[in-house]
Amino acid sequence: MSDTMTDPLIGRLIDGRYEVRERVAAGGMATVYVAHDQRLERDVALKVMHPHLAADASEADFVTRFQKEAKAAARLTHPGMVRVYDQGVDGPLSYLTMEYVEGENLRQRMAHEGTLTVGEALTVTESVLDALAAAHRKGLVHRDVKPENVLLDETDQPKLADFGLARAVTEVTSTTTGMLLGTVAYLAPELVSDGEADARTDVYSCGILLFEMVTGRQPFTAQTALGVASRHVHEDVPPPSATVPWLPAEFDALVATMAAREAASRPDDAAAALALVRQTRAMIDDPTLDRRADPPSGATALVHDDGATTVLDDAPSGSTVALPIGLGGTAVAVDVLDAELMDDDPEAIEPEQPSHRAGWWLGAALATLLVLGSLGFWWYNSVGPGAFTTVPSVAGVAEDGARATLEGLDFVVEIERQYDDTVAAGTAIGTDPGEQTRAPDGSEITLIVSRGARQETIPDVIGMTEAEAIEALGAVGETGFPVGDSTLTYSDTVPAGEVMGVTPGVGETVRHDLEVTLEVSDGPEPIEIPDLTGMTEQEAIAALAQFAIEPTVEYGRTEDVATGEVFAQDPAGGSEGLRTQDVTITVSEGLPLVTVEDVRGMFFDEAKATLEGLGLTVTGDDNPWNFSTVVFNMDPAPNSEVEQGSQVYLEY
Repeated sequence: MSDTMTDPLIGRLIDGRYEVRERVAAGGMATVYVAHDQRLERDVALKVMHPHLAADASEADFVTRFQKEAKAAARLTHPGMVRVYDQGVDGPLSYLTMEYVEGENLRQRMAHEGTLTVGEALTVTESVLDALAAAHRKGLVHRDVKPENVLLDETDQPKLADFGLARAVTEVTSTTTGMLLGTVAYLAPELVSDGEADARTDVYSCGILLFEMVTGRQPFTAQTALGVASRHVHEDVPPPSATVPWLPAEFDALVATMAAREAASRPDDAAAALALVRQTRAMIDDPTLDRRADPPSGATALVHDDGATTVLDDAPSGSTVALPIGLGGTAVAVDVLDAELMDDDPEAIEPEQPSHRAGWWLGAALATLLVLGSLGFWWYNSVGPGAFTTVPSVAGVAEDGARATLEGLDFVVEIERQYDDTVAAGTAIGTDPGEQTRAPDGSEITLIVSRGARQETIPDVIGMTEAEAIEALGAVGETGFPVGDSTLTYSDTVPAGEVMGVTPGVGETVRHDLEVTLEVSDGPEPIEIPDLTGMTEQEAIAALAQFAIEPTVEYGRTEDVATGEVFAQDPAGGSEGLRTQDVTITVSEGLPLVTVEDVRGMFFDEAKATLEGLGLTVTGDDNPWNFSTVVFNMDPAPNSEVEQGSQVYLEY
C-alpha cells in the first residue's frame, strides 16, 4: 500500500506553507517527509514529531526537546551539516524544516556495497568529525552519530543530520533523571552507565562507525539491546584486524583510541580526533587505503534494510527501548536496530567451554603458564619495551613549561617551530603524536612551538592599476595579503584607475593576514565651468585657478565688452567639466578694426556719409581758397585700419 493511502499527512499543507509530498524516514520520535515550501518555492525535509508524544502529558519533555532542536541546530553553520530552516507548531503537530539532501545515507550505501575502502571510511570519518568539531566548539553534543544520520549528497559529500538529540554539555551533565536518547549500537559506555555525555561521547560513536564501515559489521552483537549496551560497558572494542587481518596496526590503534571504554583515554573532542585520523591516514600506504574488505557473510553479516528512501511501518531502525543506567535505575531510551543486534552464531556471544576431561596435572600446568604469562604481560607493558604513556595536552603552555612536562614523562623532545595566526610566539601549539595519543616510553615527541603570525612587507604598488596592485599583494609570501574594498579618491595629478595610496603603507612589515586597503584615483573631480565673460583677464585666470586650471588666453576685438575683458570662452560657462581640464578664454583688445575708405574726390557730404557708414566719425575743414566742396585730403590716410568709432578728418 502506498504512503499516499496510508499516511494522512501526504498531500496536506502544514502551517499554510509546506505541502507534504512523500515520506522518506521514520524514527522513534518523528517522521521525515519531503515537502514543498510554497513561499520560497523549494523542496525541504519536513520532520514531524509523532502525535502520540506531543499528546502525552508525561512526555512533554520530548515535545520541548523537539522544539529546541531548531534553536540548537541554528547555532551551527558548517558545510558538513544539514541546515535547519524553520520550526513551528500546526495544531497538534510540531515540525522542523531542514535542507533536503538528495542522495542516500551511509546505512544505505553500506547495504549495497557491504564495506568501504579504508580511504573512503577515513574520508567519511574526517567529514563527520569536522562537522562535530564545529558543534563541540559551541558546547553541543550530537549523541546520535550513526550511519542513518550521515547523508551522502549527489557528489558523495557527507552531511551530518539530526542534531535533535544534541543539547548543551552543561545541560547534559546536570540531568540526573530524564530520558537520554541514542542508538544502542553506537552508545558510549558512560551514557549507559551513568547517563552523562560530552564531546568524547561523539568521538566514541565515530570510532564504532569507522569500525563498521571497514569491517562491514558492528563490534558488539547480542540477543537483546540490553546485551549490546552491557558489552559496550564491560568489553573493549575488538581490533578491526581480528575481522580483517590485513588491516595495519595503525588503523587498529586509531579505532582503539577513539572507541576506548574510558572517556579519559579518548581524544578530548572531535577536533582532536580529526587530527588523529589525519595523522593515521598519513601512516597508511596507498594500496591499503584503496583496499576494501570482503563483506561479511552468514551468521556474522549485518542485516540492513533494503536501502529504500522511505521507511515503512516495519522499519527495523525505529524501535525505542528503555535501559537501566548504573544502580540509579535511570532510563535511557535508545533506537534499536533489531536486525543488526541479533547474531545467530552462539560462538559470537559465548566463549567455548573448556573440556572437563583434563587431569589435575593439566590444570596445574595451565595455571602456571597463566601466571607466567600474566607476569610477562605486566613486565612488557609496564617497564619493558611495550610500556606506553599518554601524551599530555601542552597546547597554550610556554615552550619551557611544555618541554619540561614532556621530558618529565621520559619523552625525548624535539622542537619544531611553525607560524600560527592565533597562538602567541613561544607558546606550544601541540605535539606530534598528538595529545591523548599512547606513545612508547622514551620515544621522541615533536613539540610544535608557535613563531607567532607570519610577517610580510607591503610591496610598492603606487602607480599600478588596481588589478595589478591586487595581484602583487596576493603574491606576497605563501598566502598573499587579503585586499579589502578600495577607496576611490579624486586626484588632479594621478590618472583614473591608478593606485595612489595603500594602508598599511609601502614598506611596512605586518601580519600576513592583515587586510590591505588601496586608495585608487578616480581622476579629476567633476566641476561646473564658471562663467568668465565680463571679467578682466586676471580675474578670469584667478577664477579658474581654484580648479587647478591654467587657461589658454586668446585675444580679439568686440564692441560688446570693454578692452581687457573676457568676451568668449570654451567650454561655455555653466557646462559640466573636470578640474585641470583645458579652458580657452578670449580677451577683448578693443573695438573691431575698420579699413578707412578713400573718399578723396568725393563731395564732402558724400564722403561723410560713406565714412559714417563704416562706423567712423567725420570732421572737416573748409579751405578758404577752394571754392568747391570736393575732398582733396584725409587723415588717417586711405586704406589704413582704425578702431570702429575713430574720427576721420577731411579737408575740402
